[in-house]
Amino acid sequence: MKKLGLSLLSLLVMFMVVTMASCQKDTYEIALITDVGTIDDKSFNQGAWEGVEKYAKENDISHEYYQPAAKTTPAYVEAIELAIDNGAETVVTPGYLFENAIWIVQTEYPGVNFILLDGSPHNVISWDEEGNPDELVEGSDSADFTIEDNVLSIFYAEEESGFLAGYAAVKEGFTDLGFMGGMAVPAVIRFGHGFVQGANYAAEEDEYQEDAISIRYTYLGTFNEDSTYQTRAASWYSSGIEAIFAAAGGAGNSVMKAAEQEDDDAWVIGVDVDQSAESETVITSAKKELNNSVYDALASIYDDSFEGGRSVNYDATIDGVGLPDDFSRFTTFTETMYDDIFALIADDEFDIIGAEVTGEDDVLSYIDDESPYVTVTFRD
Repeated sequence: MKKLGLSLLSLLVMFMVVTMASCQKDTYEIALITDVGTIDDKSFNQGAWEGVEKYAKENDISHEYYQPAAKTTPAYVEAIELAIDNGAETVVTPGYLFENAIWIVQTEYPGVNFILLDGSPHNVISWDEEGNPDELVEGSDSADFTIEDNVLSIFYAEEESGFLAGYAAVKEGFTDLGFMGGMAVPAVIRFGHGFVQGANYAAEEDEYQEDAISIRYTYLGTFNEDSTYQTRAASWYSSGIEAIFAAAGGAGNSVMKAAEQEDDDAWVIGVDVDQSAESETVITSAKKELNNSVYDALASIYDDSFEGGRSVNYDATIDGVGLPDDFSRFTTFTETMYDDIFALIADDEFDIIGAEVTGEDDVLSYIDDESPYVTVTFRD
């Protein structure tokens, strides 16, 4: 009887251990919260996730991504808190839409490190026509742009990457270009402005006549793929556009589909990451080194060199932007040409404007004054 009782007790203990183990949830030390896309969007989220995966796998660190239930600040905060509840000690948030959310959580979770891409924490929900804070996060008395010590804000010189794309397009011999931006947010604006300036410089360098380059320019109003954007892009190609710079996230896939339906003269310039694998029509891409910037930030956290409380800018001086290394789809533009122009940008030889001008009238005024070789038209 004693032996039987002992056996029953042993079985009970084993059952309790197994039961407790099965109730323990998985924990993940590094988390990424997706923006408006997914980790396989072939764009911003994917580039950031690749940086997380590379560092985490190399160092055997648990990692996971979370997709918010909605595109709202409360939903972003909820996803961040879920990640932290699941063990996250570092949270990566790709996109300016997280600015309000990070402003909220940076003080609530001082022991967690946050890496915010393309944005800086603040509590301003909206701005008035004069550019002053109009609506603030609930409970705020005044605008606040504090970056706490547990936050690293990372920006990118999209205007430089866009400049390289515009320069390459004109050097390739294209004279009829298009720019389709997803939304008129600072990063996309910088891409577009740089694109125009790069095209203008290439035309000046090759001694084109004034107004020799035409660029049709529009914002789609979203970063989501949609058949209407494919139809719009198809009409642009049919009208003579040779290459469209699609700085539009997932909506760029619609532009690629339109190009694939055309002949060999319809090209796409991708954005954020090397998108050449997505379509044979992608001649090059205006890259931001998203994966490298995330990898570097994570490395600094784990080697105790992390410097939060600030914003950093990934530009050409640190190889933070650029075009992909593969030039095989070009027939005229060469790697040597690219290296030469990249070196000039890295040496700060150009005054490339970013998002200083935003409205249609401002951009057209700038083009008239500073880009005599390019004619820009805003149209659908």
